Parts: sequence; C-alpha cells; structure tokens
Amino acid sequence: MRRDLLPNRLWLCIAIVLLISSNVIVAQDHAAKIQEVLALAHKYRQFNGSALVAENGKVVYKGAFGAANMEWNIPNTPDTKFRLGSITKQFTATIVMQLVEQGKIKLDAKLSDYLPEYRKDTGEKVTIHHLLTHTSGIPSYTSQPGFFENVSRNPYKVDDFVKKYASGDLEFEPSSKYSYNNSGYFLLGAIIERVTGKPYEQVLKQSIFDPLGMKNTGYDHPTTIISKRASGYSKTPNGYTNALYLVYCVGISRTWHLSNVSIRTRRIIESNVSIC
Repeated sequence: MRRDLLPNRLWLCIAIVLLISSNVIVAQDHAAKIQEVLALAHKYRQFNGSALVAENGKVVYKGAFGAANMEWNIPNTPDTKFRLGSITKQFTATIVMQLVEQGKIKLDAKLSDYLPEYRKDTGEKVTIHHLLTHTSGIPSYTSQPGFFENVSRNPYKVDDFVKKYASGDLEFEPSSKYSYNNSGYFLLGAIIERVTGKPYEQVLKQSIFDPLGMKNTGYDHPTTIISKRASGYSKTPNGYTNALYLVYCVGISRTWHLSNVSIRTRRIIESNVSIC
C-alpha cells in the first residue's frame, strides 16, 4: 500500500465539497435564467408580481418585479400579498377531496344530494366529479352578458346567488364536454358550507391554512386593513388601469384569497403538500 495516497476519508471530503460546489453553481445558473426570463416578461408588460421557484424541495429563486402600488411607485417584494383569483379553485378541490376521505362527500353523488333545493332536472344529473372537472354543463355565471358591470358589485347570500346565477339550463349533457366553469366551483363552495355547517372561509383556515402554517394567506376582505396587500390592476393595450371594484363574496370558492409567495410556498414545500 502506497503511503503517498490520500486517505479515503480525505477523498470523500473532497468529493463532498465538489458535489456541493457543483450544486451551488447549478442553482445559481437556474436562478440567473429564471431572473432573465421574468425580467424580459416584465419589460414587455407580461408580468408584474412576485415569484418563487423550488426544485427538489429547495428554493432556487425568489424575486419580485413591478409595483404593488403604481400610483405611489411602491415596488413588489416577495412578501407582497396578491389576490389569487381562480388559483383558489385548487383550495376548493382540496377541501372537497378531504371531505371525500372523511366520508362526508362522494364524488359520484348528485348535486341535489347536498343542495336538495337545487332544480331537480339538473341537480339529479350533475355529480360532484362533474363540478370538479368543469364537465357539468351548468352555465358559468361570469359568461352571462353584463355580469361584471351589473352583478359583480352587488352582495348576495350564497343560496340567493346559487338560485339566480348558478342554476341555468344545461349547455350540454354532463361529462360530454369540458368547459371552464366558475358556477361549478361556486356550487362546490356552497356544498362545503352545507356539509360542514361552517362558512367557507373558516373551513379553508381550519383545513388548509392553519395545518400548513400559512399565516399570510386568507380571504381578501376589502374593508380590512391588510399589511402589504397589493393594489389590483387590469392590463389594457394602452397600459395598466385600476381594477374594477368587485364584491368578493360573489364567488365564495373561486376568487379573492390573498397570499405571498415566500411564506405560502415555503410552508407547502416543508409539508410536502402540493396545493398550488
């Protein structure tokens, strides 16, 4: 045995250092590419917000572009809270599947099994699975002419909204076609409230946000002072404009939660749960 050979332990230490260095270089390379793509998107007004990218359970990029308030030129940060819009449908679907696991909801059960007052000719054809997969055929209320101009600013009780805006004649037979549908997820929110006997917001908090430690995610109440909440904007061909006012209780399970990328994604990674 040659004495000038490095001890095995030393070779192992060198290999570990090289591996770590290689991983750091790769992570830095990924971060640089992500930064380049997002910066380009921001330059051409395709992105205004915050981003966090994780790979194999590790955060490889965290950054922000644009303004949280354009009138005061307040920049976005990874801690800025944004309205999530229809990303919240995934929270609704998660709660439904939790209730399925608990035996409180069946995927093949009919809509009218949980909302018996719903019109029978439709409610006895549409299943929970249809609602989850946008294959129910129920008209989406956001497609109704004048909905945003004339309806979305008015407060409604859940049952009243279901009856007036989520109970239209079927546009096609259930499961025969896919059509993105906000009415279906409003109905799922109503079913969640009916099955649990609790407000949708409370169920979200108890079933998802609290268990995952998502302290910076929640309902976007317009009258509440919420730290680091971004102003809402709409993108037009002529630039950004202030977003129109909406009543956030219209769409209990499809719109208007707030969250920031830092805390929300970090906790989900740590918990090994893929919600969004």
